[in-house]
Amino acid sequence: MPRTSIPRACPGADRVCAWLGRHQRFYFHFTSTSASWLNAVEGFFAKLTRRRLQRGVFKAIADLQAAINRFLRETNDNPKPFIWTADPDAIIEQVRRGKQVLESIR
Repeated sequence: MPRTSIPRACPGADRVCAWLGRHQRFYFHFTSTSASWLNAVEGFFAKLTRRRLQRGVFKAIADLQAAINRFLRETNDNPKPFIWTADPDAIIEQVRRGKQVLESIR
């Protein structure tokens, strides 16, 4: 099973693969650039953890399930739409700076 699927056209791909060869316990998991839905799912579970599970004490699986179901009910009773607040120009600038750093590594 391959440990990574870094395209060879990516800057620094050979160095990254060499590093991974020396550090066998690390794996890269790539997501597509259109994976904002994945970010939303991760955000949902982070909110569930912070608001309902983190400091909870559950003596049985049924108690844990009840806490999760209560969180879902409360969240669905008062839904809030996601509003994109990031400035596209700032994102493009960050990508440009990141590309410069990657190119300077070579």
